[in-house]
Amino acid sequence: MPARPQRRGAARRLATGVAVLAAAAGVLTAVSPAGADTAAASDKHRPGRTVDVQLLSFNDLHGNLEPPQGSSGTVTEAQADGTTKTIPAGGAEYLATSLRNARKGHEYSVTAAGGDMIGASPLLSGLFHDEPTIEALNKLDLDVTSVGNHEFDEGRAELSRIQNGGCHPKEGCYEKGKTFPGADFPYLAANVTDEKTDKPILKPYTVWKHKGVKIGFIGVTLEGTPDIVTAEGVKGLKFHDEVETINKYAKELQHKGVKSIVALIHEGGLPASPSYNYDCDNGGAGKGVSGPIVDIAKNITPKVDALVTGHTHQAYTCTVPDPSGTPRTVTSAASFGRLYTDTTLTYDRRTGDIVRTSVKGAHAANHIVDREQPKAPDMTSLIGRWNKLAAPIANKPVGYVSADVNGRGSTAYETPLGDVIADGQLEALSPFDKGGAQLAFMNPGGIRSDLAHKASGSEGDGVVTYGEAFTVQPFTNMMNVLDLTGSQLITALQQQVSGSNEASPKILQVSKGLTYTLDLTKSGKDRIVTDSVKLNGAAIDPAKTYRVALNEFLAGGGDGFPAFKDGKNKLVGASDLDAFTAYLGAHSSQSSPLDPPKADRITIVK
Repeated sequence: MPARPQRRGAARRLATGVAVLAAAAGVLTAVSPAGADTAAASDKHRPGRTVDVQLLSFNDLHGNLEPPQGSSGTVTEAQADGTTKTIPAGGAEYLATSLRNARKGHEYSVTAAGGDMIGASPLLSGLFHDEPTIEALNKLDLDVTSVGNHEFDEGRAELSRIQNGGCHPKEGCYEKGKTFPGADFPYLAANVTDEKTDKPILKPYTVWKHKGVKIGFIGVTLEGTPDIVTAEGVKGLKFHDEVETINKYAKELQHKGVKSIVALIHEGGLPASPSYNYDCDNGGAGKGVSGPIVDIAKNITPKVDALVTGHTHQAYTCTVPDPSGTPRTVTSAASFGRLYTDTTLTYDRRTGDIVRTSVKGAHAANHIVDREQPKAPDMTSLIGRWNKLAAPIANKPVGYVSADVNGRGSTAYETPLGDVIADGQLEALSPFDKGGAQLAFMNPGGIRSDLAHKASGSEGDGVVTYGEAFTVQPFTNMMNVLDLTGSQLITALQQQVSGSNEASPKILQVSKGLTYTLDLTKSGKDRIVTDSVKLNGAAIDPAKTYRVALNEFLAGGGDGFPAFKDGKNKLVGASDLDAFTAYLGAHSSQSSPLDPPKADRITIVK
């Protein structure tokens, strides 16, 4: 999902330096599993001439090595009778087993990802600048990934370290005698260039080769990355149009004799159903999906044979026609390692291209990474090793809840956890010497998880540990308090549903006392019923000045809220994580846990 500002870790860490990103050298080589069938035996089309290449893919892992808590760790499955079923899913131990089993019997198998492998990660990975996740992906035999916006959370120099290895410039090496080796797989960033040289900061593409079969992979992140990452994270970088970039490098690959091409795009769509097995070609090719990826897919050159996408954390396998009208697969595997996509690409040895017709060609399906299958022992060992290092910080209790407090896993515009976070920010910054805040706003995309009542470890049900709080708010952004006029406040609320947020509203979570009506029967900024906006029962006065608390990402205009950039008399306060944990500590105890708020501050008219 849209994401958030620079993560600084538990101690407000910042990666420093201006290391130049070195291109990852060499080509990808597939490792054939033991007992793999021969090309001729597995080919179902024309033996000897065509072979089936298995493309396994996933996206938006966000460092979720352990199964995600609460509703963030489930998928919805549509049943034959029209009902839906909720299935627990995700976790690196199960993802590894799923991928390894899927590869069996496939002579030609390549594994690719659509970005946001790291960033906005739970404490197990985030505390160590995502080194545990890269180690896990190396063990998973990931062949290639595009960058996503979250790969820029800690800036260009840190992304270089993630690719090339080396210990953290400030915090050093985390394990005695071990130097972080970096990613075994290339990160592709075709549409991200250096402002001064105009050259890509990482490889734009790479070529996977196995027994004469060649497939090119081009990787891009969304052009709007600078709008959803802090300025420091994208300093000195330019982000270019996805379609133009992919078309450019597809042409270059063809000139080099690579005619089979897959685009890895960290941008996505919104399917008409939340069920992972929904047929989004129902009613016609690609008719069941909307959002930015549709226009992108329709305009990318037919030279590209399949699109692996991400960013929206949604699940879909569609066939959107390319500019020539030929069907082309467009897939996304939700997020957090809960699903993986298995796509069959029919490769013609004579032409070196993927066969794509209305009858045959690429076929794709999403599969659940369920928790009923055996755990991969190497992932269990990896998680245990890093958990031991994190335990002194992660396991400390910071609060108590009486039931699940839904945040990331909720589909509602206002969530109980959003209210708790906003209230915590208001409480931390309302004292006069802390900024004198009268209200607080929290961006929904910055809420990365739920607070689950069920224990994640041995702490006991209802206990909120520091690690769980960190998973909810992993960026450790500093809080700001600003002067905004009532008129600017109204404008900010309107920006939730207009401008860059019109097609996909970003509804801010609000602190207690702020109420208004959101009328979804209207369009654009008219969805905000202006005269309904009140603070503690009093209508907002356009001419009056209000003190507003919000994190530094929002204060900088992030997520499409330029109105906040006009704030005056800024005061920098504690971190958002500190405000959150302080509120939990002050408002809950073992004998009196925090109840989930009703989430009734915004009245929704549908």
